[in-house]
Amino acid sequence: MLRVLVVGAGTMGGVHARAYKSLHGVELAGIVDPRVEKAEALAVNSSAKVFSGFDEAAAKLKNLDVIDICLPTHLHKEYVLKSVQLTKNIICEKPLARSLEEAREMIEVCGKKSVRLFVAHVVRFFPEYKRIRSLLDKGKIGSPAVVRTTRGGAFPKAWENWYGDPSKSGGLILDLLLHDFDFLRSCFGEVKRVFAKTLKREEASKEMIDYALVTLRFQSGVIAHLEGTWAHQNFSYGIEIAGRDGIIEYDSKKISPLSYQPRNKKSGAGGVKVPESPLASSPYREELKHFIECIISGKEPLVTVLDAYRAMEIAMAAIISTENGLPVTLGGHSEKGG
Repeated sequence: MLRVLVVGAGTMGGVHARAYKSLHGVELAGIVDPRVEKAEALAVNSSAKVFSGFDEAAAKLKNLDVIDICLPTHLHKEYVLKSVQLTKNIICEKPLARSLEEAREMIEVCGKKSVRLFVAHVVRFFPEYKRIRSLLDKGKIGSPAVVRTTRGGAFPKAWENWYGDPSKSGGLILDLLLHDFDFLRSCFGEVKRVFAKTLKREEASKEMIDYALVTLRFQSGVIAHLEGTWAHQNFSYGIEIAGRDGIIEYDSKKISPLSYQPRNKKSGAGGVKVPESPLASSPYREELKHFIECIISGKEPLVTVLDAYRAMEIAMAAIISTENGLPVTLGGHSEKGG
C-alpha cells in the first residue's frame, strides 16, 4: 500500500485527492492546506489526516511513499525541496517551476537524493490525444507538415488571484500553452525556433483576460501555430495536423470531435471522414495511476522530468519573444522527441 500526501486542496489538489481514493493499492494518508475546511471536504470517505501546514504533516506522518505537490507554480520549488527529505517519490503539477533556474535546481537536488520526480502533464493521457499520437505513429497522414492548435476559456480564478500575477504563474504561455508545447514536442521532436505575440502583461492582469499566438518551427521541418486564450467563457481545445496523405482534426466543441480524413488520390472525388468518439474517462486518474505503476515497477514514465523541462524551455522562449518582438532560437538538443 503506497501512502500519499497531497499538498494543496485547490482545484488540482481536489482532482488528485479524489483520484487517489479510487486507486487500488494507494492510501491517501494526508492533505495539507491552510484552508482546513477544503482539506476536510476532500478527506471524506478516506483515512486521510488533515493538516494546516506542511511542517505539521511532516512531523506527524511517517513512511510517506509519495508527496504530490498541487500548489501555485511559484511554490513548487520550495515544497519539492522540502519533500526530498521525506519521500523517494514526488509528483508535481505542471509547470515544473516558475523559471528554468528553479527547475534545474529541483532536478539536480532530486537526482542527488535519488528521489524520483514526476511532472503532471496530463494532456498526453487524454484519450483523444493518445488516439492522435497513434494515428501519427501509424503514418496515417504521411509526413506531417503543418499543425494548428487552440486552447482556452475564461481567465482562471484562484487563491489570491495568483494566475493574474505573471511573476507567480508565468501567465497564459507558461501555464496553459505548456500543454500543447509538451504534446507537440512528443510528436514531432525538438523545437528549433519560437515566435510569439501576446497582450501586454499590465493589460492582461488588469482586465483579467489574456491571449497569445505562438509559432513553432521544429527541427524536423514541421511548423505549428498555437492559439491560447483566457478571454472566452467556456473552455475548449482543438488540434489540426495536416500531412502529405491526410488531416487529423480534433475540436472539443463538436459532438463527434475527432476525425481522420485521408487525402483522396483521385482528382475531383470527395473525401470521406471517419469520426472517432473517445471514451469518457478521467485522464487525471489515468495519469496518477500510471505514475503509481512506474513507482512500483521502476519503469520510466510517459512524461519524463526532461520532457517537462524541455516544454518549459519552449514556453520561456515564447515569453522572451513576446517581450522583444523577435524570434528565439533553441539549440543544442537532438531531434529525438520525448
